[in-house]
Amino acid sequence: CRLCQRTDCDPEVVGQLCQHNGLSIHENCLYHASGLIQRGTDEDGFYGFLFPDIEQELKRVAHKRCCICHLPGASVTCRHGRCSRTFHFPCGVDQGCISQFFKEFKSFCWKHRPVQRVQAVQQAQTLCLICQEVVAERPCYDTLVCPACTSAWFHRRCIQGQALRSALYHFRCPLCQDMDTFQSEMFRLGIKIPDRDAAWEEDGAFADLYHQHRSCDASQCLCPEGREEAQEKGPWRLLLCSSCGSCGTHQLCSALEEDANCWECSGCSGTTSVRSAAWRRD
Repeated sequence: CRLCQRTDCDPEVVGQLCQHNGLSIHENCLYHASGLIQRGTDEDGFYGFLFPDIEQELKRVAHKRCCICHLPGASVTCRHGRCSRTFHFPCGVDQGCISQFFKEFKSFCWKHRPVQRVQAVQQAQTLCLICQEVVAERPCYDTLVCPACTSAWFHRRCIQGQALRSALYHFRCPLCQDMDTFQSEMFRLGIKIPDRDAAWEEDGAFADLYHQHRSCDASQCLCPEGREEAQEKGPWRLLLCSSCGSCGTHQLCSALEEDANCWECSGCSGTTSVRSAAWRRD
């Protein structure tokens, strides 16, 4: 990465590596470079950061030394008062700095970072709800607690991983399921919550759940065109079980009436016989 000078960073920490014509920069290094502004649309440059602006920022920070590793190229500046600490984004993460991923995308050094002030008391030795390893005795940089229930404790790295997978519309407290208060606090404490579909939605991990059953499962299918035949009207109209949706039958194969719109398979009805009902319009 041209901004942080690192090649071995965890993508969950620095985001994706953006590359174009020999220019390589981590996503989060872009968002928190103090001199960069998104002047384009999401399709322009890297996430709306235009290439000429990125080159200008690289020139601006070329001689700025990181207060943590002391190497040049530090582009992140603490936004607290007159604090002049400047650092590379991944160096800041290692040192306990916080960079926020909402509104102005502010960053704070380890001395001026926001902290949790919730009144939370642990019962004996508390475990992280996600990895089931021991957490610190009180909220700190590496240990966070849900501000809504104050009973859910987790490591920063664990809840960050969950936020990246769950994303904005599914990320909530693993214990009390609160979303609004929980997300607001996690945003404030530097947890990145992407505004996109959850990872399982994008990866299609549950795509099979959205595939509608399309065959007749009667013990003896009478349709000459086979079990896959599904006409809109007539004896070969296919009805799905109104309870499970995973079994189907042709109207004629289960001796259903012509106006039957609801059918339940034997497994769901609790009987070995077919149960059907006619829903009529008045």
